[in-house]
Amino acid sequence: MDRLTAFVSEHINDDTTRLIMNRAKWPEIDMDMAVNCIESRRKLKGKIQEWCDEPRLVFPRRLSAEQCSSSATGAYKAYFAARIVSGGFKLADLTGGLGVDSWFFSKKASQVLYHEMLPELCKAAEHNFGVLGADNITVRNVAVSVESGSADEVFRTPTEILSDIQPDIVYMDPARRGEGGKKVFLLEDCLPDVLTLKDEIFKYTKHILLKLSPMADITMVCDRLGKTCREVHVVAAGGECKELLVWMDKEWDSDYTIQAVELHKDGEPGVFSFVPAEEKACSVVAGKIPSPGSSGECNLYLFEPGKALMKAGAFNLVAERFGLSKLGKSTHYYIFSGDGLAPQGGLHDELQDGLSQLKRHGKVFRIMRLEPLDKRSIKAFGKDFPKAEVTARNVPMDTDTLRKKLGVTSGDDAHIFGLKSDSHGNLLIAGEVLR
Repeated sequence: MDRLTAFVSEHINDDTTRLIMNRAKWPEIDMDMAVNCIESRRKLKGKIQEWCDEPRLVFPRRLSAEQCSSSATGAYKAYFAARIVSGGFKLADLTGGLGVDSWFFSKKASQVLYHEMLPELCKAAEHNFGVLGADNITVRNVAVSVESGSADEVFRTPTEILSDIQPDIVYMDPARRGEGGKKVFLLEDCLPDVLTLKDEIFKYTKHILLKLSPMADITMVCDRLGKTCREVHVVAAGGECKELLVWMDKEWDSDYTIQAVELHKDGEPGVFSFVPAEEKACSVVAGKIPSPGSSGECNLYLFEPGKALMKAGAFNLVAERFGLSKLGKSTHYYIFSGDGLAPQGGLHDELQDGLSQLKRHGKVFRIMRLEPLDKRSIKAFGKDFPKAEVTARNVPMDTDTLRKKLGVTSGDDAHIFGLKSDSHGNLLIAGEVLR
């Protein structure tokens, strides 16, 4: 292992294809493993830097490094688990993979069971946990071999995995790739099949925590899983929706709550919590907005919801709660004023507090100019804001077309929006992002 570690460190920036072609030069090195380690470290850089920086860790499968949690999402799952069961809880991770989630859980749990069906991943995880000093993780491999049976067979008998630990929480991250590596999203197409196994797993635990694709349909997932669904967390970071976390409680028999969670590097996550019935009952569609021709002198702001809010579907409720004017029924952008022009008298708190709250859930822009979208305004905006980001929504052109017509290049804190308003038609808005 020391020789492999030294080789990987020495060749970390090399062309891995050439290393494979010239493998005869290093007969003492398991070149397939070495290349997997090199390419995995590249995938882990910036994603989970703690592992990337530890040269003694080994990674037998590149796909596992690609699919594993980031530091931000791994830490959030551990926080979530500690909220479900406070104190020294026991957790069983039935789909261990690279072991990143198990490692983060071990920081909060008294005991973690890592289970993985692939022996090479189990061997690597046991080594890596030892290097990382995670001595409260037990590695287990209760599996038929890949050659002699299907992956699904591994989970037909969770009794073999769980009976002697009786975990407080069972965590599962079902594989979302079918035959030929094709991505799948339906629960029954993932492995293991949670729909088939959940009742048996509930014999050994009160809580199941699932990590699902951010592409999964929340309503469909909760309908399929049943009344035990207690909370769904939509987790976003870095401008991208990363995953859905579903908390299933064996004793729960009520409506589930959705939490839109935006993770931030510099502070607490922005969390917007609601019950789906609240959004359905919300009557906000499109509020009154200022007439075109308004500028930054009117103290106007534009709110662009983050990916978590959009995936969670709180389109009208966010306007109601924060006192925002929604541009249109299908245009999920919102305008508000620091001078009390918004429908409910402006933001609920002081302006700065309101801005800070909104920035936890998306981006806020100070509006510098608001005009009807036409040839004249496009020409003027392009001249006055030559460096700007561009977004088009529900107008007769896409973002790339609008950017070309404006003739702008990326840069500065300016952002030009082409947006459809139900009350004023198509608008061109120039905003300055608030940091």
